[in-house]
Amino acid sequence: MGSEHSKNEERRSMVFLRKGPKLPAWEDALLAGREPKSLLKRGLRYVSLSLIMKGMTTTPDFLWGLHEVQKLNLSRNQLVVIPPSLGKLDRLVVLNLGGNCLKCLPKEIGLLRNLKVLFVNMNCLKEVPAELSLCRKLEVLSLSHNCISQLPLSFTDLTNLRKLNLSNNRFVQIPLCIFALRSLDFLHLGSNKLENIAESIQYLVNLQIFIVENNNIRSLPRSLCYISTLELLNADYNAIQTLPDDLYLLRRLRRIAWNPMDKGLHIAHNPLSRPLPEVVEGGLDALFNYLRDKKERN
Repeated sequence: MGSEHSKNEERRSMVFLRKGPKLPAWEDALLAGREPKSLLKRGLRYVSLSLIMKGMTTTPDFLWGLHEVQKLNLSRNQLVVIPPSLGKLDRLVVLNLGGNCLKCLPKEIGLLRNLKVLFVNMNCLKEVPAELSLCRKLEVLSLSHNCISQLPLSFTDLTNLRKLNLSNNRFVQIPLCIFALRSLDFLHLGSNKLENIAESIQYLVNLQIFIVENNNIRSLPRSLCYISTLELLNADYNAIQTLPDDLYLLRRLRRIAWNPMDKGLHIAHNPLSRPLPEVVEGGLDALFNYLRDKKERN
């Protein structure tokens, strides 16, 4: 009888524990009394810490004392604010803040002088701090799926930036500072509100992938044809009626592409004037021959 009573009490206790308030997931890892540094993983390249999908609404205080961390993943939480203490992690090389609820970034992000990769995609940013341009080693930057309509002019200092994703924002025109980023080989501006592409695009002499799909662009500038490095040009879902005669100069475009992942020229779902729709169906060679002949006739 006593044994049965004890079992019932134990069951009730277990139910109570399950229904009790849950600790933040990152605290579970510390319940054994381990030091926060024990959460760090030491790989061949980086000392890393991942707190992905932990349900956090605020960052744990112990985080800012982990000065060794070089790769930090705080993505897919519910973070609203990143405190100025971020600047203490000055060894960071990779920082992932994607998939949160951030409305701004602290200006102290400019103290991360070793930062090479930054993801702040899928947040609620309306602007980017000018201090980010102090991260001169930055090579990869994703600000996609935010509410950004302009960039600081100081971005011209990001001379090592190679890949920039600004898709799904509110840009009406390509920010002027982008044309100074001569190291860019990837630029994604899809799903914005662009109506044109400035002739200054020609200054991006190393650009290999240029995506401007799903905008309101009415024509492609002639200067775009002088970026001989282009391997993927995606202008699907725009308002383009004609193509520049010099488009045939883009010799690294190998085909008319239909799959979004394929390299080549993407020009589908545009109101192309005739006979361009029929010419495009004949493939890239047919299109280039048509444009070359047209230019010679003129």
